[in-house]
Amino acid sequence: MSSQGFMSKVAVPYAEALVESASAASVLDKVNEDLSLISEILKESKELKTFFYNPLITTEVKKNVVNELFNHQVHSLVIRFLLVLIDRRRITLLDIIINKYLELVYQLQSVVVAEILTPIILTDIQQSALINKIRDITNSKEVKLVITIEQMLIAGFIIKIGSKTIDTSLHGRLKQISAYLNSASSISV
Repeated sequence: MSSQGFMSKVAVPYAEALVESASAASVLDKVNEDLSLISEILKESKELKTFFYNPLITTEVKKNVVNELFNHQVHSLVIRFLLVLIDRRRITLLDIIINKYLELVYQLQSVVVAEILTPIILTDIQQSALINKIRDITNSKEVKLVITIEQMLIAGFIIKIGSKTIDTSLHGRLKQISAYLNSASSISV
């Protein structure tokens, strides 16, 4: 089993417990917002991530930092959850746990997450049209777009929904043509 697979397996029970607790306290939406905020902070602050991952820093120091940083920004349930992760030395799995938590909540709420790779910033109208089309295709109540700017696509976009990929990019078309030409040249030789 790969290291990533093992960490993912370890993260699932924590994510499930958090979903259960947030649901029981009727604060799923607030916890979603809070975890998204924490995830963004961790992406932007490599220092904070390194701090949490450092085994030489004591749990008390890590707990104090969590309380200082998030005490007035996030729900107390999230604070308690972070403190449990620190106590159990699982804070290094926070990114994976957040992703698993969001997956579980989106399944629970019938939300489809569509990752969009595009070379340009999409307008609100374009995003709305994509959301409507994806909602029709997937028969889901709600669609959440995760948009990533990818300059090498040149034009068009790539949509990833679960294990399915729709590639309308110029880069993808050129790869298809290249593969076709390579297979055609190997047949005629």
